[in-house]
Amino acid sequence: MLKYLSLSVLSGLLFAISWPAHGIPVFIFIAFVPLMLLEHHLTNFSTVKRKKLAVFGFSFLSFFIWNILTTWWLFNSLMPDGSHSIIAVAVPTLLNSTMMSLVFLFYHIYKKRIGTYLGLVFFIALWICFEKLHTSWELSWPWLTLGNAFAGWHQWVQWYDTTGVFGGSLWILTANVAAYYTYRLFQVTRKRKELIKNTAIFLAIILIPLSLSLVKYNQIKLTSDKTVNAVLLQPELDPYAEKYSKDSITIVNELLDIAKKNAKGKVDFFIAPETAIPGSGALSENGFAYSHVLNSIQDFTKQYPQSVFLTGASTYKVYSSEEKASETAYLVGNADVWVDSYNAALQIVPGQKIETYHKGKLVPGVESFPYITVLKPLLGEAMLNFGGTMASLGSDKERKVFSNPYNAAKVAPIICYESVYGEYVTEYVKNGANLLAIVTNDSWWGYSPGHRQLLALAKLRAIETRKEVVRAANSGTSAHINVRGDVIENLPYGAQGAIQVKAGIFEGETPYVKYGDVIYRIALFVFGFLFIYFWSQIYLSSKNKVKK
Repeated sequence: MLKYLSLSVLSGLLFAISWPAHGIPVFIFIAFVPLMLLEHHLTNFSTVKRKKLAVFGFSFLSFFIWNILTTWWLFNSLMPDGSHSIIAVAVPTLLNSTMMSLVFLFYHIYKKRIGTYLGLVFFIALWICFEKLHTSWELSWPWLTLGNAFAGWHQWVQWYDTTGVFGGSLWILTANVAAYYTYRLFQVTRKRKELIKNTAIFLAIILIPLSLSLVKYNQIKLTSDKTVNAVLLQPELDPYAEKYSKDSITIVNELLDIAKKNAKGKVDFFIAPETAIPGSGALSENGFAYSHVLNSIQDFTKQYPQSVFLTGASTYKVYSSEEKASETAYLVGNADVWVDSYNAALQIVPGQKIETYHKGKLVPGVESFPYITVLKPLLGEAMLNFGGTMASLGSDKERKVFSNPYNAAKVAPIICYESVYGEYVTEYVKNGANLLAIVTNDSWWGYSPGHRQLLALAKLRAIETRKEVVRAANSGTSAHINVRGDVIENLPYGAQGAIQVKAGIFEGETPYVKYGDVIYRIALFVFGFLFIYFWSQIYLSSKNKVKK
């Protein structure tokens, strides 16, 4: 039992030390191996009676260690009473660990019934399908998608412009399967020649994609004929004590003061973080023209000819009696008035109508109530007690692009959590975006790996789309990222100020933008085939038993 425990812990630690922002991803190529060896020994040699439960339990320990050591910073989120939020870290950690363990349990069941070779293929296909599910359901939490392991070592995965992060997941899973197979075969045969051959195959699986990526990294064109000057604003506001309690006039004046002090020469864009305005309360989308906050920004922007102000904002919309309210709308007080609240991005151009985009990927439990019809009766009050929500913000179904009226820039207004989703971001590019603008508030978790990991993931979005990223973050880290994922310039976390950058405008679509998650679709096909094969074998086996 101690041996199993050691192998389980070892797998968890190998995953954790591979993870951004300071991990070394080489270890992730063997991170599954201890767990796979545990499963093999437990299946074939252990006297444990409930082997399925044991496989689930030991794999849960591995994945729990991985989850808690890489996303512990969620604990820094505060509840309304100022205490740390246990539920903020407990729910994603326990749910994610459970789902990963179920995938590994299904691999165990399949391998035991069908055999090792198809079992290993089934494991790869099922894991990628699980990761895709985690990008699309209402409890979405794709933070620990295997391909994200290279966010801090982006030079290794320049071919993400073809495969996306699931290409990285496939790479990792294939390498682990090869390492496991090499070790197991040597255990059985003790043939040195076979060991050398299979070790060479394992190394080739790692080194060939790595080499291709490094070659590509050095060949990527970094300059563009078209550029824009952007001032990335970084206020430093405590989201619990200041950001949503200060009056709107103070908030906007401080923001514009930062912009004025840091703007030099020609400015095409001022970019402010997620919900940078209005401070206390929210802006009515029915009355943008009468908003003192927005008029102040318009007046400021006029001082910089042909400039545009892009900012995150908290907004709401009141539905008229003739309008049909959305599914996320809520009644205000006793009045028969329906309202939607939004986490929005606004493009403000003097003399023109303000353009609005509403965040589409909402944070479960904070901005949206997942599976509200099922969970609200069970968890409603508990969610409120832990600082959650019993409602959902409104959202846009389409990825809107802000076209600059003065130059060739077409900006993707990506709001915080949206930048975690690769294929989702490609929708902006399909709609014409040639520059990615990420507005975010990363101060919820304090000085922790959280904001560094989210910045690292933005580098992968630059690679996948081959578009430059300009990132404005409350408290930091604001940054300019080039098309191969290099952070060219950044403002440190905790600093108030701004950076003025010259961002390149890059046109065109990468294979990943055009075709999306092809790796997942292949994995789904393989999973479907193997799933049918599994049940056909059970059917044939039961039929043969009846004949006997």
